[in-house]
Parts: sequence; C-alpha cells; structure tokens
Amino acid sequence: MTGLERISAVFTKAKQEKRAAFMPYHAMGYPSRAATLEMIKALADVGADLFEIGIPHSDPLADGPTVQTATYAAITNGTTVKDCLAMMRELRDGGVDTPFCAMTYYNPLFSYGIEKFVEDAVAAGVDGVIVPDLPPEEAEEIVAACRKAGLATIFMLAPTSTEERIKLIARHATGFIYLVSVTGVTGARTELPPDLKDFVQRVRKYTDLPLAIGFGIGNREQAATVGEIADGVIVGSALVKASGIGVDAVRTLGAELAAGAHRRKG
Repeated sequence: MTGLERISAVFTKAKQEKRAAFMPYHAMGYPSRAATLEMIKALADVGADLFEIGIPHSDPLADGPTVQTATYAAITNGTTVKDCLAMMRELRDGGVDTPFCAMTYYNPLFSYGIEKFVEDAVAAGVDGVIVPDLPPEEAEEIVAACRKAGLATIFMLAPTSTEERIKLIARHATGFIYLVSVTGVTGARTELPPDLKDFVQRVRKYTDLPLAIGFGIGNREQAATVGEIADGVIVGSALVKASGIGVDAVRTLGAELAAGAHRRKG
C-alpha cells in the first residue's frame, strides 16, 4: 500500500465504525530522542489512528507557545530533519504501524532538497506531508514529488478561508484536509468555537475528502465534540505539555483523548 492508501484506510475504518480518527501530534526530539520513541509507542498503544509528526524548525509560524518551546528544545538537543526521519524508521522497525504525516515548514524542506526529502521520507515510513507555510499555488514541486511517491499532501483551511480558497485546497489536497478550528496559532483552549459545525459544512460542499480538525482541543469532551462533526481529531499542544511531564502523562492523556475521539457518532 502507498502512504496515501494507508491514510485513506484509517478514515475508511473509522467511518465504518461510526467514529472519528484520533490524530496526536508529537514534536520530534522533545524532550529527548529516547522519550520521543517511548511516547509515540505509548500513543500508538492507547489508540492513535494517525500521527502528525512535527519536524522542528526555528521559525514555526503556525505553532503556539507550547509547541514552539518544545520545538526550540528539540533544536537545542541537536534534532535535525535527518534525525526525525531516522526516528520514524526506528519506530517502524520497532513495530509501530500507525500512519505518519510529517509536518514541517518550507525552509527545512528546501534546505534538505524536496525530492531527496520525499525519497528519504518514503524510506523512513512516512505516509503524508503537511507544510503549513506552503500554499497550493506554490507547492507544485512538493505535490508532484509526493504524488509520484504515493504520499498524501495535506493542506490547511481556516474559518476565514473564502469559498475560492476552499475550492482550491479541495482540488490539491489528498489524504485529508486539515481544518484549523480558530484563526491564530496552535494551543489548547478552554472552549471550542461555536461555529465549527458550520465551517465543516462549508468545506464539505466542495470535497469528499476526510476533514480533520485541529488547534484548541485539549480534553476528552472536546475530542468527543469535534469527533461528532469531523472525520479526524488532531491534538497537539495538550499532548506536548504532557510530554514535558513524562511518558505516563502522555499515555494517560492520550487514552482520554482517544476515548473521546472514538466515541460512537450519533
């Protein structure tokens, strides 16, 4: 199976089981290489359906303070793109079969070499790529390389996205579309925006691709609420905060979030 097919299979299975997919984020190399491997294995064990794998970058525009702090710590630890790919390969060799979506920014990709990155990502067991600061109009090279290699190319939409923008993303995205629940940067919030359902319905008019919601989800109830209206529930900052405490905290929160996301729809 290609990476794109593996991602599609996750959402097909979740839909058959009348639930959403639980999609945790982890900042690679935080708080350490060994902890990263342990925490991703723990999240896979408690029900992660797909991982958003954060490759650290010194100027992470979409990330809030929690993820930025983790990212800077990972960079300080010496974590590189190559290290992140090596960790993913090690996880694959250790039996973690959950799909990986590598999230990075354009600059590290460009520095590494786009074709080289895609080639090495496939070898490492990556299934899809998210580049938040690369709009589809400027993503021809990465999209072409990913399609050739069978990787999904995931793009983001915000509540402020116009109908034209939604149509454009719907034409270019594969695997799923990442819906940002609020404008601004990542981070757990006390309340979810009241118009999330309307946002999902607006996007749904233009695509049959799975829609996953991220930004601001931090507990079981929020995961369940989002899982009721979307195909996937992405959780980042809350889990990154737990990563700073330790693997047991990640496992406990991960199990809670998975239970929320997996709550039967309807």
